Amino acid sequence: MAKKVAFLQGNEAAAHGAIYAGCNFFAGYPITPSTEVAEVCSLELPKLGGKFIQMEDEIGAMAAVLGASLAGSKVLTATSGPGLSLKQELIGYGCIAEIPCVIYNVMRGGPSTGMPTGPSQSDVMSAKWGTHGDHPAILLVPASVQETYEEIIRAFNLSEKYRTPVMVMPDEIVAHMRERIVFPEPGEIEVVPRKAPTVPPEQYKPYDTSFGDVPPLASYGTGYKFHVTGLNKMQDGFPTTKAEIVQAEEERQVRKVNANVDDIVTFEEYLLDDAEVAVIAYGSTSRSARYAVNAAREQGIKAGMFRIKTFWPFPDKQLKALAGKVKGFVTPEMNLGMCTGEVERCAQGKVPVLGIFRVDGEPINPDQIVAKIKEVK
Repeated sequence: MAKKVAFLQGNEAAAHGAIYAGCNFFAGYPITPSTEVAEVCSLELPKLGGKFIQMEDEIGAMAAVLGASLAGSKVLTATSGPGLSLKQELIGYGCIAEIPCVIYNVMRGGPSTGMPTGPSQSDVMSAKWGTHGDHPAILLVPASVQETYEEIIRAFNLSEKYRTPVMVMPDEIVAHMRERIVFPEPGEIEVVPRKAPTVPPEQYKPYDTSFGDVPPLASYGTGYKFHVTGLNKMQDGFPTTKAEIVQAEEERQVRKVNANVDDIVTFEEYLLDDAEVAVIAYGSTSRSARYAVNAAREQGIKAGMFRIKTFWPFPDKQLKALAGKVKGFVTPEMNLGMCTGEVERCAQGKVPVLGIFRVDGEPINPDQIVAKIKEVK
């Protein structure tokens, strides 16, 4: 039997992918260029018994998804730029309280209102440093409509597996372009369920580390009563200022992600086996990069591409190894060097890193990348 296919834009695919992953609650506030996610969820979730709510603002939307997640729902919110800034305090709350949720943010020009309808890749640092304090960060950056569908499923899986907020950030080009998408059959892609407690309610502690770095999470309304706070907490969820507990808890919350980078980090290697110049790219820019690599090869230049699919945790291990094999890196991105700085850190001075930066609302084209490849060569 042939699989179902459709011609969708990235935002529409994100909504359908979330539903495949088991999302049954969406709260958001309309904002360009992510509103189509809310539109699809408003139509589709009620058909499946799920809930859609348009909140009064971005802050309320983030609060709503955290509450719904604690009640046992798989939750999604969608936003862009300024909306992400407004959500940051409650994203931090989600991190310290360890509440699974998925935040879909379409990258547009900034800062502030910036260029609402123009593409950008300038929110990637906000995913890691946008909210204060030390906390885990997982960020996925899809490059196609099909990948947006699949990566939002992975985002839900990672969120449940590691009990933490996970962000998915396509740039505006990926979010609004239309491509053919093939829908997977039910069960074809793994969907990770929430790890429920195995102890009775009277013995349950929401941050009981005897179960490992990711304690089971009960759902409100199932007989389990527990305390949730944005303060540093003990295993029972109540606040503490005891230095040794705060230190251990902060380290555990970061460790549960950083100790599992091999499970979380994904990437694509394209024509790197004999490459002398490696283009490091992500999102829609990687599509120009692939074309540029092929064009450079036709001109006798051994170029290849390393495509970042998981931006945080950053693929340090892979890029450090690649720095020992090539003559230089080229880093095209629609910002003023956010990824480039990370690549320079991984290069450790072994090879030059030449950036291509655009923040004018226009995509980086293959000719720009080919020209920079030649500079390295």
